Amino acid sequence: MKTRFPLLLCALLMSIGIQAQTKWFNDKDLTLTGVYYYPEHWDESQWERDFRQMHELGFEFTHFAEFAWAQLEPEEGRYDFTWLDKAVELAAKYDLKVVMCTSTATPPVWLSRKYPEVLIRYEDGAIRDHGSRQHASFTSEVYRELAYRMIEELARHYGDDPRIIGWQLDNEPMVQYDFSHKAEEAFREYLRESYNNDIQALNKAWGTAFWSQTYSSFDQINLPLWNQWGSNYHQILDHRRFAAKQTNDFLNNQCLIIKKHARNQWVTTNYIPNYDEGHVGGSPDLDFQSYTRYMVYGDNEGIGRRGYRVGNPLRIAMANDFFRPFQGTYGVMELQPGQVNWGSINPQPLPGAVRLWLWSVFAGGSDFVCTYRYRQPLYGMEQYHYGIVGPDGVTVTPGGREYEQFIKEIGLLRKKAQEREVKPQDYLARRTAILHNHENYWNIDHQKQNRTWDTFDHMNKYYRTLKSLGAPVDFIYEDKDMKEYPVVIAPAYQLADKELTDRWMEYVEQGGNLVLTCRTAQKDRYGRLPEVPFGSMIYELTGNELEFFDLLLPEDPGKVVMDGRTYTWNTWGEILKPGKDSQVWATYEDEFYEGKPAVTTRRLGKGTVTYIGVDSTDGSLEKDILKKLYAMLEIPVMDLPYGVSVEYRNGLGIVLNYTDKPFTFELPEGSKVVIGSGTIPPAGVLVFRI
Repeated sequence: MKTRFPLLLCALLMSIGIQAQTKWFNDKDLTLTGVYYYPEHWDESQWERDFRQMHELGFEFTHFAEFAWAQLEPEEGRYDFTWLDKAVELAAKYDLKVVMCTSTATPPVWLSRKYPEVLIRYEDGAIRDHGSRQHASFTSEVYRELAYRMIEELARHYGDDPRIIGWQLDNEPMVQYDFSHKAEEAFREYLRESYNNDIQALNKAWGTAFWSQTYSSFDQINLPLWNQWGSNYHQILDHRRFAAKQTNDFLNNQCLIIKKHARNQWVTTNYIPNYDEGHVGGSPDLDFQSYTRYMVYGDNEGIGRRGYRVGNPLRIAMANDFFRPFQGTYGVMELQPGQVNWGSINPQPLPGAVRLWLWSVFAGGSDFVCTYRYRQPLYGMEQYHYGIVGPDGVTVTPGGREYEQFIKEIGLLRKKAQEREVKPQDYLARRTAILHNHENYWNIDHQKQNRTWDTFDHMNKYYRTLKSLGAPVDFIYEDKDMKEYPVVIAPAYQLADKELTDRWMEYVEQGGNLVLTCRTAQKDRYGRLPEVPFGSMIYELTGNELEFFDLLLPEDPGKVVMDGRTYTWNTWGEILKPGKDSQVWATYEDEFYEGKPAVTTRRLGKGTVTYIGVDSTDGSLEKDILKKLYAMLEIPVMDLPYGVSVEYRNGLGIVLNYTDKPFTFELPEGSKVVIGSGTIPPAGVLVFRI
């Protein structure tokens, strides 16, 4: 297979990107590579041997104290950092910087037993007990006070230590849904603040006149029972907002405590990339966002018969594109070095896959990547989880060797590193944003209207197409300036208001190209239907009236036709009545509305608005629409097969092959291969200099 890339020209440096990169990381390093280590798990006599071998393999930093609260504070108020001091000293001896962690994911048993009220209570009344992790509630004032006290001691001790480069808060913090009495009180207080202590404003927002739900006091409100049929969807929406805020506040307060003492040390945390949880980016004082990513754990989202050994081709790319836009930089705090233990099936990765994942992280613009973990544990929950070395503590695993290879390759590239934002002009010309708001996922999830509707899958049809076009993608929230992007896509953007639609209008009139899709702007921010016909909120934008929408059985899909090609759909289809200045791109081919428009586009001011009122079965319609749009806008695109992606950074092009077949890439004129070759094997990488 071959692809032809248009003529490449080096882009001017984008000052926003460079400014974001220079505060904590040196562009000339390209990326730093680190490894988790748990000194408390191993005999102290082995520590120096382990740090020496980390250094010999090329690692540049390590990661301490993630789950060590019981060792840091063995009794309430009595702290012991002696063992950790020695580990930091030995790491420094072998040129390893340290990322320090706050340990709040694993409170010690004395805390759980003395203060049982901190334990999370589930909706069914079950209480999460000591012996796992993440069992203490972020809404508990007692837990917060004890956690903050421990963090203050840790930050006071290490905040001015030049061997510590940064801090990780908690571990994979997620949004908690605690149904304890204290959580209920906190929820009521949150509602009082949100509605200015006006219970009638809450009644209006929640539509409590329905089913006689009206409240006369905030004290009458309980936490919504999600599993109880008929629970108020608007109340659940506020509950999700509250829970996300509790997680964000807990992390942000930790960050502020550390920053009282830290000198030239960054603060982040390692989120799991769940795009609908709503807390990523919500702690404003974090210096940047980081994530964890596991690629092979028994699913079969890869390509070909053995694709489960390589993983989903877009799993890392999407996380990169989601986390990077928050502050312009990001890191990956956990990336597996081989087999894991917690998957449904835990296969060996394909040889080369670990290195492919490392290059995938780098390609998105990361400043560091860290692997979990250095040594395979001998006991505990994760005994079969691979490390850089095996259970003997010295034998390097296959994945460990791939980390070593990646580190050496980055070392060679550092000698001729260019600025981060040296990228081709035609690559930047197709820069596209996907407008994201987790609250749309929340609201749609409770009223899908069709059992086969999947909000993430709907968005992914556009994202997958953009990567096949070779487009750099940013996921952005509404506070981001859309004018930076030639094209903005807002998939299924159900919750909207006039302020947002006015911003969309301004973006288009000033030359932006906006793509809206079905279900967009059907409800207000509280999840209520406005007292107007469907589609009215964006009528001035799209020029369309919405006659009605339809939902079909998945076993008997409908058909849409565009440019002589037929596509199938069933989850959602809107029957449009376009204005006189609109072009109809696709129409329904059957049902009682045969011939009616499904997709339209129009010029508005200096820009365009394309409205895609139908969700196709396999994403082929969405792909052809975007190709048609970019051609109309004279934006140059590529035509990459699924599983092959191309990204640029530091004057380098990186081609990644997640497919099960070799892929031949035709180098741009004047480019030079620095790693790999033009024919890229499965799980292979090509790096070339532009």
